[in-house]
Amino acid sequence: MDGHWIIGVDEAGRGPVIGPLVVGALAIPSGDIDELSKMGVKDSKEIPSHKRVRISEQITQTIEQGRWKSGLIVCKPNRIDINSISSDLNSLEIELFSEAISATKLFTQSGVIRADACDVSEERFRSRLASCLGDDWKEWNIEAEHGMDSKDVVAGGASIIAKVARDLAIEEISARTGIDVGSGYPSDQTTRIAVESLLSNGKPHDSLRWSWATVSDIWQKLHSTPVPVRSKNGGSVVQSSLDDW
Repeated sequence: MDGHWIIGVDEAGRGPVIGPLVVGALAIPSGDIDELSKMGVKDSKEIPSHKRVRISEQITQTIEQGRWKSGLIVCKPNRIDINSISSDLNSLEIELFSEAISATKLFTQSGVIRADACDVSEERFRSRLASCLGDDWKEWNIEAEHGMDSKDVVAGGASIIAKVARDLAIEEISARTGIDVGSGYPSDQTTRIAVESLLSNGKPHDSLRWSWATVSDIWQKLHSTPVPVRSKNGGSVVQSSLDDW
């Protein structure tokens, strides 16, 4: 069984209005599961920030030794916004999960993938992920469940990788803008104050998810016009107000 690989996959940052959505995949031989348990791995939401960083560093060291593999996809706000024009967030997450799994570069014919399902239907999520991965992964057994990161230690390890990367991205935004952006979630008052500041100029800041209702509402309050829409060429399109017609 030591040669049997397990890939855990999870995301961090689905709901925030600021910063990226990060998907992490962690691949380990089944014989190494106890090592993750000894590190203290579990659902990242149940672990204090300083402990998450320490565990992430231990996982990274093992990956650098060549014993484990990982894939990390950082989906920036502009991709989220452009996707929202013609698709939905669940579809985007399927793509990101598939990309993270493929980024492990684990070239073995079979194994088990354990993914934290973002769809209300676990079976639909599993089926769509299998379809997105394609024939290269057709021999792999895909398990998709809600709260997989709290049920499976490998998925828990993936959740830690994703969460630490997401936290670092938020810290970088605060440093770059000189504004404390808080957690990035709309329910965070510090975040809402930051969003207002980041919308005070003539264009929404690139760290914001322009398609989020929080951004639209605050922009409308500040400028009395619809929030601009991101375009695929990297620019933005200013929406017309009803008063222009």
